[in-house]
Amino acid sequence: MRNEPATPVAVTLPATAGASAQARRIVGEAVAAWGVAPDVAEDAALVVTEMVSNAVDHAAGPVELSVSRTQAGVRIEVSDSSPTRPTPRPIEVDSARGRGLIIIAALSREWGTTPTATGKTVWAELA
Repeated sequence: MRNEPATPVAVTLPATAGASAQARRIVGEAVAAWGVAPDVAEDAALVVTEMVSNAVDHAAGPVELSVSRTQAGVRIEVSDSSPTRPTPRPIEVDSARGRGLIIIAALSREWGTTPTATGKTVWAELA
């Protein structure tokens, strides 16, 4: 990773099926421009996909995405209008869904949820 400052990226995405792909592209372009290590860039793509998918599935309205560079790596934040905090649910072996938070936790150095005046922000830091 290079040491020069990097400009954070912040966008509003529609709460549609294509939002995760759009978020993945935006994060990919940002981390490539910042010279982030390829393994961190791959993890960031997976994490943002899960975060945005959860926001689209469980909240109404647009999704705010922010990605910034930290000294240790990358911070991704996804804000939505639901005040409900994400909680892991039991994995159903036959289901293709329900593993998003497990993926986020496994690939992130740290992650969490911060309440906001209009909902919440789910964030993850990757190194």
